[in-house]
Amino acid sequence: MTNEGVDKSKRQFLTTALTVVGAVGTGYLAVPFLSQMQPSAKAMAAGAPVEVDISKIEPGQLIRVAWRGKPVWILSRTPEVLANLETDTAKLADPNSQESEQPENSQNSVRSIKPEIFVAVGLCTHLGCSPTFRPEIAPADLGQDWKGGFFCPCHGSGFDLAGRVYRGVPAPTNLVIPPYRYITDTLIIVGEEIVEAVA
Repeated sequence: MTNEGVDKSKRQFLTTALTVVGAVGTGYLAVPFLSQMQPSAKAMAAGAPVEVDISKIEPGQLIRVAWRGKPVWILSRTPEVLANLETDTAKLADPNSQESEQPENSQNSVRSIKPEIFVAVGLCTHLGCSPTFRPEIAPADLGQDWKGGFFCPCHGSGFDLAGRVYRGVPAPTNLVIPPYRYITDTLIIVGEEIVEAVA
């Protein structure tokens, strides 16, 4: 077969045109597949930090918010509660939170940035049940030694009002403290830590 009478410029043009059309078509087909691999707006919002206004929390009151699909508790602790936290340590499995999960700014005896405001993930560290808030002192069902705290009804784990776990219960560690920071004195953002500038 001979190539006589074949216009090579037309052939080159057709080859180039088909290549461009094929590339554009492939791009149009690829975009929906690639875009579905991106997380949805709902999924991104679920993991986003949450702002919480604490200006209206009364002393002794617990409020709940959701962050990353988990309950987060914010408790306004009274001076009496803070005093009781210092007397409870012999009964605790990890009173200094050495084995527990919390940001560095909350690794202290009250497990918080400001002593009067306690922030914790409201899930038991045993199997993930949500403990109940039991602030009363010495209730009949929890005994004379109970000074207020969180009680997990699933398997009987108890935590004090700093989220520290008592000895001899199924929960292995203290309640988790999420990363959080204060934007103002009355506004907390859960899901972000204070980032220290390195000099």
